[in-house]
Amino acid sequence: MANLFGTGRFAQPSGQEEATDEAQEVADEAAEEVRLRLAVEAGEVEAMSVLGAMLLRRGDFDGAESHLRAATAAGDRAAANNLGVLLHQRGYADEAAGWWRIAAVAGSAAAAHALGRHFRERGDEPAAEYWLCQSAEQGHVLGAYALADLLEHRGDDAGAERWMRAAADRGHREAAYRLARTLDRRAGQGRAGDDGAAAPAAVETEQWYRQAAARGHRRAALHLGTILEKRGELKEAGRWYLTSAKDGEARAACALGFLLRDAGDSESAAVWWLRAAQDGDGNAANALGALHAERGETQTAERWYRAAMDAGDDNGAYNLGLLCAEQGRTTQAEQWYRRAAYAGHREASNALAILLLRGGDETGAEPWFSKAAEAGSVDAAFNLGILHAGRSEDRAALRWYERAAAAGHTEAALQVGMARLRDGDEREAERFLRCAAGGGSAEAAYRLAALLDARRPPAPAHELGETAQEKSECEEWYERAASQGHRRAQVRVGMLAAARGDVVEAARWYREAAEAGSRNGAFNLGLLLAREGSEPEAVVWWRRAADAGHGRAALRLALVCARRGELAEGQRWADRAVSLGPREVAERAARLRDALRQELSA
Repeated sequence: MANLFGTGRFAQPSGQEEATDEAQEVADEAAEEVRLRLAVEAGEVEAMSVLGAMLLRRGDFDGAESHLRAATAAGDRAAANNLGVLLHQRGYADEAAGWWRIAAVAGSAAAAHALGRHFRERGDEPAAEYWLCQSAEQGHVLGAYALADLLEHRGDDAGAERWMRAAADRGHREAAYRLARTLDRRAGQGRAGDDGAAAPAAVETEQWYRQAAARGHRRAALHLGTILEKRGELKEAGRWYLTSAKDGEARAACALGFLLRDAGDSESAAVWWLRAAQDGDGNAANALGALHAERGETQTAERWYRAAMDAGDDNGAYNLGLLCAEQGRTTQAEQWYRRAAYAGHREASNALAILLLRGGDETGAEPWFSKAAEAGSVDAAFNLGILHAGRSEDRAALRWYERAAAAGHTEAALQVGMARLRDGDEREAERFLRCAAGGGSAEAAYRLAALLDARRPPAPAHELGETAQEKSECEEWYERAASQGHRRAQVRVGMLAAARGDVVEAARWYREAAEAGSRNGAFNLGLLLAREGSEPEAVVWWRRAADAGHGRAALRLALVCARRGELAEGQRWADRAVSLGPREVAERAARLRDALRQELSA
């Protein structure tokens, strides 16, 4: 056929050409039948067998039987096999088996296959294995597949794989698919050996899926698409998903929808999800529900979530719970969370526990947290840690934090790191803080930097013009935390910059911390501005720091007011500094206050 450029479609012959070809085939078959009948009248045995097979395919059992019996009587084994097929279709299974036996003994692989199938249907597995083995060893592809199926049923995995491979090698698509599934499961169970052996196994698995898919096996096309998608070959994955979906595989239609959604084509994704959902795919129904929920079409979303539940997908109930919770329908949310949680949905168990905890039912929440955590919910394990920590049950809290941290929970790793710091185990603390900081925790990055900073030897003095050393690791962690908005880290980075003489950089970090509400940042920014001769602006930042409870800032304001002659205002800020502390600041502020009081009373 002529391939239309760029479309993937094929030019179709016209209706007139099709009719002509069909008429020619009918005429050729009629001529062949006439020739065979003449040969039969002349007593040719082979013609009797071929004519009988032709009539059998046509459904003319009466006409076929006489010719097949005549050819069988003359010793034609193909006729004996076909006679068995005819009798089997008429319901005479035992008589059919007799003729199949005659043909099989005479060397017919097809008859041996049919006889093996007959015995398996009768429950006589030894006889079935014998005849299927006879068929398979003669190269009969259906015999090899049937023998593999029998051996797999019996638990003979090695024998089953051998014959499944033989059938697949000869083009049996179901054998190729089942062989691929066997190899896939073996790899999934970790029996593929080391990494060096795993790669060839994966290649072979893909090869068999590809062979079966190319022959029209829709589930093989689905699995092949999955392999390609995981490997990042999205275009080819989409083609196989499309092939499988068009053949009626709902899971492929669903997967194709997700592929299109990720590519930004939500409208096309919805079309395939709809097709899959109508075929009973719960995952697709959930996807449709989420799509409509994002658009604010909550009633339609709820309808699809219910459809997912009807399809046996517990995510439907969980998603309904989320939908109700977002709308403030707490009672309904609890109902749906419970339904999913009772079905074993771990995230629903965690969500239910959170809902109960927010409602003040800590006793009811804890078992659901436990159930979710035991089922593998990392968030639930972390929440259990918080629950125990709130009761001062530090040992139990640490156990759950460690469990969540081992699964990669960033905040749990931070909590474990802080606990190890309190216990004085700096090595373990550093390990967990590195995990949490690497996971994006600004607090962990700051605490790790502080830990490394405490170990750092004093920086050597540099001669004028000497190149400064590169930034230490602790400075890099401080900067990472600061860039994430951690106020104490921003102040610390500012201090390090000031120590290097980089006033502009120091001011930038102090200002960023101060504007985010850091009183230390505001105080340090004031000091920097005052040293640079901008006392009026410095006073603004000291005032902000003092109002936030910074004693040193209040003392600075008192000194500025005293220098300006604003004695009453100075006394007020000195009083504030005394109340805020710390001790040495309070002592200095008290002396200044007393001096100002004497000056005012003089």
